[in-house]
Amino acid sequence: MLKKLQRRIRNIFITGLLITLPIALTYFILQFLFKNLDALSPVFTKVLIDLGAPIPEGYRIPALGLVITLLIVLTVGWFTTNFFGKRLIQLGEKIVGKIPFVRRIYKGSKQVVQSIAHADTRAFRKVVLIEFPRRGMLAIGFVTGEARGEVQENTFENVLNVFVPTMPNPTSGFLVFAPPEELTEIDMTIEDGVKYVVSGGIVSSEGVKIIEAKDIKIDQPTE
Repeated sequence: MLKKLQRRIRNIFITGLLITLPIALTYFILQFLFKNLDALSPVFTKVLIDLGAPIPEGYRIPALGLVITLLIVLTVGWFTTNFFGKRLIQLGEKIVGKIPFVRRIYKGSKQVVQSIAHADTRAFRKVVLIEFPRRGMLAIGFVTGEARGEVQENTFENVLNVFVPTMPNPTSGFLVFAPPEELTEIDMTIEDGVKYVVSGGIVSSEGVKIIEAKDIKIDQPTE
């Protein structure tokens, strides 16, 4: 009885932790960004004073740094969406790509930003069970599409791309190529599948039901 109570309390605590940690992390990140961006307010206020704006010397306009930074980002985004802007960015990236040390920093930063910006569970099509990392052991995987190109050319049958995530960070994992008949589709939404992996199996949907064990059809992603 005591062990059941301890297990119940532990599960409730971990579930609460999984809810509060993302909220707290989001709050601290936003607080850090707003605080540092707003620190530029005196700088931009002085620029306005130098340009002749009727602002008292030493006055600090609240949130001016944040507003101007957002306007700069929007301007850069608008500029790079037109033909001339795209060409200029490509030229700049070519120049940066020829600088040995700087190109690694730039490419690494760009990859991190792009991975965050494009991270979306819509890339996952179906939740499946796959024998991984060896026969007799099952792991949850997410079908991301059909293998194409050189991967498909070097296999004897059609295979699917299956992403097998790790916990507690589902953005890292293993990419496995498997034929449909070796996958078992389960009646679980993508969101429930991610929660199940992140929580280590504690947070799960009611009843995992097997749909098919072969011939998994891949729906085309909607825009």
